[in-house]
Amino acid sequence: MKSIIGKKIGMTSIFDTAGKQTAVTIIEAGPCVITQKKTVDTDGYNALQIAFGDKKEKHSLKSEVGHFSKAQTSPKKVIKEIRNSESDKAVGETITVDIFTEGDSIEVVGTTKGKGFQGVVKRHGFSGVGEASHGQHDRQRAPGSIGNSSDASRVFKGMRMGGRMGQDRVTMKGLKVVKIFAEKNYILVSGSVPGHNGSIVLIQK
Repeated sequence: MKSIIGKKIGMTSIFDTAGKQTAVTIIEAGPCVITQKKTVDTDGYNALQIAFGDKKEKHSLKSEVGHFSKAQTSPKKVIKEIRNSESDKAVGETITVDIFTEGDSIEVVGTTKGKGFQGVVKRHGFSGVGEASHGQHDRQRAPGSIGNSSDASRVFKGMRMGGRMGQDRVTMKGLKVVKIFAEKNYILVSGSVPGHNGSIVLIQK
């Protein structure tokens, strides 16, 4: 599995030679440093640990500085471990955006925007009462009845109600690499990617 850590820059549109418009998300992917290789013999499983984004040494723990020094690199902000992933490169070498090619089908893992506490209309798409007549008072966006009669005498688990919305780990599958700017470490991905601008995402193939 090919993987690289990136930062979401924003969205834009590009046009092909036929004039067709495609909405794309710009991601600054890498360069990522291989900081550790885990194997079945040493750790019990195979994994590749990669790091992204420079971090000041004074803001790092001594254990972090020691860990990164083994890879002969400066401390990094983001570390991710990709299981069952292998690479021909050694510890300390970098992974760049050129591991992908234009037209590749990829998946992007990110954290969605946090929306706070939301009601059932926004969170679950309820339509609400809809009418303001016939004595309805502040019920337009209310969830309605949630309980049962004396038979169940309780509210079933999983009932769709108001609550915290967003801030979930989401994987967008079937996205396409539209264009790559290797000199800037930019990758343009078709469609939207979870998270706000500046959020960290993981691109996998």
